[in-house]
Amino acid sequence: MASVRLVNLTKDFGSVRACDAVTLDIQDSEFLVLVGPSGCGKTTALRMVAGLEESTGGEIWIGDRLVNDVSPKDRDIAMVFQNYALYPHMSVFDNMAFGLKLRRVPRDEIKRRVGQAAKMLGLPETLLTRKPKELSGGQRQRVALGRAIVREPAVFLMDEPLSNLDAKLRIETRAELIKLHRRLGITTIYVTHDQVEAMTMGDRIAVMRDGKVHQVDSPLGLYNAPANRFVAGFIGSPPMNFVDVSLSEADGALYVEFSGARLRVPEEEAPAAKGYIGRTVEFGVRPSDIFDRSISPIVEPRPDNTARAMVEVIEPMGADSILYLAVGDSQLVASVDSGTQAREQEPLDVVFDMRKAHLFDQETEQTIF
Repeated sequence: MASVRLVNLTKDFGSVRACDAVTLDIQDSEFLVLVGPSGCGKTTALRMVAGLEESTGGEIWIGDRLVNDVSPKDRDIAMVFQNYALYPHMSVFDNMAFGLKLRRVPRDEIKRRVGQAAKMLGLPETLLTRKPKELSGGQRQRVALGRAIVREPAVFLMDEPLSNLDAKLRIETRAELIKLHRRLGITTIYVTHDQVEAMTMGDRIAVMRDGKVHQVDSPLGLYNAPANRFVAGFIGSPPMNFVDVSLSEADGALYVEFSGARLRVPEEEAPAAKGYIGRTVEFGVRPSDIFDRSISPIVEPRPDNTARAMVEVIEPMGADSILYLAVGDSQLVASVDSGTQAREQEPLDVVFDMRKAHLFDQETEQTIF
């Protein structure tokens, strides 16, 4: 096991900069997730750590070794690919043992490692003689994981390993991967575009866009204290609501105003926002922080945190209902208790938890509070 350090890691493909001075410190035994939209540079960064792409600039350290000029096979890493990358003509056993055979590991040791990994992953011995085409998608993914595990590497690199699985199997395998990491304690860098996957799996998450790392934090850190509008909108499901608002001051208090609604800014947040009075800023509030006033919201309803909305669409989700609301000309989404009495095309008083709301500078997109 080892730490991984990326220092100003850069990759250019012609005139396109895929990774732009990416700097990350991944601690020994940490599970770090790289997340971001397609084309943000996360897979390119992973492939440079693996040695499958040559960096244009910067440094890659694994443990106390600078590995920029070290071949992939000598970096002490194991990679799990999105498409499994299994050899179709080989049995499950031979697929898992292939890397060990190349390293001339003794036959008894190979058998021990493969057997141990198969047991750990719930692969019965009867499957070890089968070919990949005789396996389900979930079983193939486990074989790919097993091939990485038997290497006993210092670092696991995983490139969207669950994206080819169906929704139910993806959730089950996600839980298995978390348990596996806790058992093995191997430093892991995991790439995904699925922010739900990132939130549930990572010790820390690095959010990327346009080749840059925008924020690195724990899942709750990203959710509760996003550094900018992009992170705020990317993390969370359903995504955060954004509304253009103006700020006003009255009787020593600061207010957010939009479409007839007037919501009071928490006293502790007012100093950070006072410089924006009279300017248009962006108000962000998560759907889970908007409540139906009629069903005992967590926040006590007051005139300065309540607005009248028109319910346009209701999506029942079981325990919760998703409400699509219109507050004047502004569109909002709320996630409320399924006991709501809301009806489509009828008005509803909704309460905002302003302690969890955010403001963003329109020009820089940086968080004001």
